Amino acid sequence: MFKRIIQFKLERIVKKFFKKHPEVKLVAVVGSVGKTSTKIAIGSVLADKFRVHLHEGNHNSELSAPLAILGVEYPENIRSIGQWRIALRAARARIKMPTGVDVIVQELGTDRIGQIPHFGKYLKPDITVVTAVSPEHMEYFKTMDAVAKEELSAVGYSQWSLINRDDVPGEYAANLTTATISTYGSTDVAEYRFEADDFTLEDGYKGRFIAPEFEDVIHVEAPVIGEHATRSVAAAGAVAARLGMSPEEIAAGMKKIHPVNGRMNLLRGTDGTYIIDDSYNSSPAAVASALRTLYQLNVPQRIAVLGSMNELGDMSAQAHQDIAELCDGSQLAYVITVGAEAEKHITSIAQTNGCQVLNAKSAIEAGAMVNKLLEPGGVALFKGSEGGIYLEEGIKVVLHSTADEEHLVRQSPAWLEKKRAFFSDIS
Repeated sequence: MFKRIIQFKLERIVKKFFKKHPEVKLVAVVGSVGKTSTKIAIGSVLADKFRVHLHEGNHNSELSAPLAILGVEYPENIRSIGQWRIALRAARARIKMPTGVDVIVQELGTDRIGQIPHFGKYLKPDITVVTAVSPEHMEYFKTMDAVAKEELSAVGYSQWSLINRDDVPGEYAANLTTATISTYGSTDVAEYRFEADDFTLEDGYKGRFIAPEFEDVIHVEAPVIGEHATRSVAAAGAVAARLGMSPEEIAAGMKKIHPVNGRMNLLRGTDGTYIIDDSYNSSPAAVASALRTLYQLNVPQRIAVLGSMNELGDMSAQAHQDIAELCDGSQLAYVITVGAEAEKHITSIAQTNGCQVLNAKSAIEAGAMVNKLLEPGGVALFKGSEGGIYLEEGIKVVLHSTADEEHLVRQSPAWLEKKRAFFSDIS
């Protein structure tokens, strides 16, 4: 009851804020995967012309999203009535204050049926970006039809929507009847698209951005890794074009896009090695994209550290087996699994595909294996989920400098204490 009261009050405050400040544009980002990276990419490009507000983290739930929109700190102790009173007071003050912002970019998340539709009761985004429809929280959603219905419901309460042509299956997008929809991606059938011309591990992509607003292509540079990351770049360009930015402004903004911690972030390893840190979370679509990116790199050695994918419910076994089928012994020197589901369902299939597979008891043990096996110039991909995996702690073992630990996810004192307890229990 306490949570519902707070939620109701926050939603009323946000609604009053946008009524008081109709000049402020709201860009919402929804989807099974890629929300935070896409949000940051959009913010990076828009900041070349507009005053942009966004929360760097993934504050996208019923309570955290309204506070993130208003720029109010989320209470450290969510059970503290006093802290919530302070937060509500600060939220109300935002209504009367000068906004100091032109565009708010906000991700909206869900872990059960009905949450994305509920945001529409108090939010009317000027633009909504749908990043993907793929398996998520399947213990609650059960079917992909339910996931699609949930994520795409945001289109119904948005003035204009932008759908990822690559990662939203066509059968779901085809059911949307509103005319205020465009598509983005890396495929040539997307209206807004990024076409890559060149890529280096250190500098990212050079390519062309194409948009219906412009007669000519825009030659751009984007320091990101992976084809799926270029889709975030395309989304950012599409939103920027829609909001009236010039080709020159868009190109300048794209140069400033940077990977988010734990999401395809390139780090230096020991002895001239590289780490692709994709440890924030894991899902079938994200693992497949990460592996494809790893295979495309022209490097002397590749290692894939694959943690169990959580929140897949009855789909878990098949989803891990599908990932195992993507493990190619001609491309990977080693596959290292972390977690019971990964070990059980990936090992034998990957071995059949010619992979050398090692099973680590923990992320830290996996990091020690990589530290021993990774050769100079080689790349290790760390791809895993949050609960019970925590591959970022394995990355610490391989980092060139401890100073780079600030680029890892879940490094707050509370998270570190939680992980210390977890690893001590399994040691």
